[in-house]
Amino acid sequence: MSTECPILTGIFDGFSWIRCEGKGSFLNSPPMKEFGDARIAAGEKCLVVDLGACSGMDSTFMGTLAGMAARLSAHPDGTLQIADAGSRNRRSLEDLGLDFLMEIDPPVSAWRGNIDAIRTDLKVPAITSSPNSLQRTKLVLEAHQELASKNEKNAEIFSSVVSLLETELKDKLKEAESSGEK
Repeated sequence: MSTECPILTGIFDGFSWIRCEGKGSFLNSPPMKEFGDARIAAGEKCLVVDLGACSGMDSTFMGTLAGMAARLSAHPDGTLQIADAGSRNRRSLEDLGLDFLMEIDPPVSAWRGNIDAIRTDLKVPAITSSPNSLQRTKLVLEAHQELASKNEKNAEIFSSVVSLLETELKDKLKEAESSGEK
């Protein structure tokens, strides 16, 4: 993971917190997804993604957010909340229709009024491993498939990206099989 765009995390009473510092991108989507998935698997019902120090988001990062929001919404009372979105990041999420999947800067929440204290308790998450090229391609493809599935506009916008990534993944899988890897 690049130290230029770290993900910081914390587990609190009633929610888990993910903070993106720098640009939210395909580089820091893997640790965000790993932490989010682990918390969801542990029964967490509320993930909060703090964009207060996030200078912008690429489509992989937003697709990863959409995927976590979808997994959380499968549980009663499950929600993904965005803290301190700022106008640019809010607009990016709204442009892709993701504001219907998550609560952006909710006026009432368990963390409201405690953001500064929460931020001082955050740590770099323990990462089990850095994704290899095949795993990264899978993650980027899944993120774009997630975005494309949300509405017709996104399906049109991301169709060529999804097709290219599907082809790239097939090629990498063939290469891995022929070399005995997986």
